[in-house]
Parts: sequence; C-alpha cells; structure tokens
Amino acid sequence: MYKIAIAGASTLVGRELKDALSESPLAAANFVLLDEEQAQGQLDQVGDEITFVQAIAPDAFDRVDFTFFCGTEDLTRKHWRAALRAGSTVLDLSGALDQEPGVLVRAPWLSSEAVAADLFTPAVVPANPAALALALLLERLQQAAPVRTVFATLLLPASEFGRAALDELHQQTVSLLSFQGIPRELYDTQAAYNLLAGLGEAAKVSLGAVDARIRRQYAALSHGRWPALGLQIVTAPVFHGHTFSIAIELERPVEIATLEEALSGGHVDLVLEETDSPSNLAATGQNDVLVRLRPELDARNSTLVSRLWLWAASDNLRIQAQNAVECALDLRRLRPLGTVQ
Repeated sequence: MYKIAIAGASTLVGRELKDALSESPLAAANFVLLDEEQAQGQLDQVGDEITFVQAIAPDAFDRVDFTFFCGTEDLTRKHWRAALRAGSTVLDLSGALDQEPGVLVRAPWLSSEAVAADLFTPAVVPANPAALALALLLERLQQAAPVRTVFATLLLPASEFGRAALDELHQQTVSLLSFQGIPRELYDTQAAYNLLAGLGEAAKVSLGAVDARIRRQYAALSHGRWPALGLQIVTAPVFHGHTFSIAIELERPVEIATLEEALSGGHVDLVLEETDSPSNLAATGQNDVLVRLRPELDARNSTLVSRLWLWAASDNLRIQAQNAVECALDLRRLRPLGTVQ
C-alpha cells in the first residue's frame, strides 16, 4: 500500500481531500495527518481509519509516497523541500509553488495537457479550481470554433480564504442582524450582505493575490491554446462555491446546437432548463461544473452565434480535492508500489 501524508489536514481543503481520497483507488493507503500546532492532537478520520493529527516533525515525511500540502502558503514553503528530500512526491493545493522552477500546474480533466510530469518533476500544483473551471470551458468551446476573447467575473466565496473567513462572515451576519458592531480582523471591511471588488487596507487576505494566481494557472494550463483571460474578482457574501459570469466572442458564427454539444461531456453539466439555474448552492457536493449558455443571437440568422454568455457554478473545495486526487493517480505511474516502502 501507499503511504500518504496530508499537511494541513484540519483545513477546509484538507477535510475535503480526505473525503475525496476515501472515495478513490487510493483509499486503502496508510494516512498520516499533519498540521500546525493549534490542530495537533485532534482526533480525525480518513475513510474507516481513525487517527490523530500530528506535528510536522523532522522525520514526518519518512517513507511517505505522496504528500498533499493543504494548509497555508507559509506551511508549504517551510516543509515541501523536506518532503522531497525524504523521497515523497509533493502535491501543493496551497498554490505556493506555482512559480517554482520545474513545478507543474496540472489538471488531468483537460483532454490533452501540453506538459506531463516525469521523474524529474520536483512537485505538482493541482490547478486552482477557478482556473480549472475556466480552462475546461474554454477547451470545450474551442472544439466548436476558435475563441477570440474571454472575459470573466468570478464571485468568490468566503471558503476561498479558509475557516477564519467563514467564521468572520458568519459573525458579521449575526452582528448586523443584532444591530451590533462587526468583526473586521480578516476582511477589514463589511463582507456580509455586500459585494466587493476590494478589501480594507489592513485586510489579511488579498483579492489581488487570488487574481494573479488564477491568471498564472490559467495561462499555464493554456500553453497558448486559448486567448488571454480578462478577469474581475468580486467577493460574494456566501460561504461556499464559485460562480462565474463569462462573456465569450468566437472567431466565427456557429450553430447553437454545436456549442451545446461541445460544452456537454465529462465534468461539465450543461443546464438547459430555465428553472434550474446553476448556483453555488446547486453545485455543492458536485464533481461537475454547472453551466448555462445564453447566446447573443445574430439578427440575420437566429441559429448562429458568435457572442455568448456562460453562467457557471462549481463547488470550489470539491473540485480542488478531486483534481488533486486525479493528479496523484496520474503520478502513480511514476511511483510503482514498493518504490519507497
């Protein structure tokens, strides 16, 4: 069996990853749960296996085949090289390593990734779930016609910034309903009942950093196959789920049916009924990106489309965890059983 370590096991992403691994061909592995001091000693579970969250000691990565980093960027930067020296394959869900030399951004859901991992790949970054959703939709549309431009507005949930953001959004909501002062430690502004394209000056999270990461990883997945991404990020007063409003212009008009056929397929659920709008609530627990197509019809021909809108939603934590597991399964061919143990 493989031995798998999850560093940052008590985070939102770490908990979702444990569920995804329990449902995967890696479920029979031996798991080691690691985290920072405040989470040490917590009783936790992966599948049917009960275990404790441990400290990241100097020997924490010994004989570990795969190490998933699910915590903060600082946690990843502090320990990832130690995992490599111990012979472990590193998968970084924090996004801290996507600019490190030789580290690949991966998304096995895409039909043909331009670069594949090999024995000399130091680590892999499973693509950010927003970058993955946008890349998946663009790859599908390219099958119908070349895409000239793409502009997306991403409504970002609190879970993008971890448990502290969930707690602050909840506390702000309760405080506002009670006509009390609101906590602002993380956002440094009112996030509840509000849509924001920027946060307070003392905010501990950064929309600019999220924007830059999505653009970098989208470009890494694209390898020049799709147009540059125009992106606007807005924080939404919701706890979970990405939602997207995407404007696309094609190089030439195509039939609406051709676009619908191109979008349909694995990991994309094309919603055709007007009453079933994709939403962050509808996407909860789903492995697919939910999409509705709204064409800008050509006045001369009501069946041809060169401009269109996509309204899409996905479970950001679920998609990220599923992509990470797919990356590990893809890397398994480079690490046959018995390589380390």
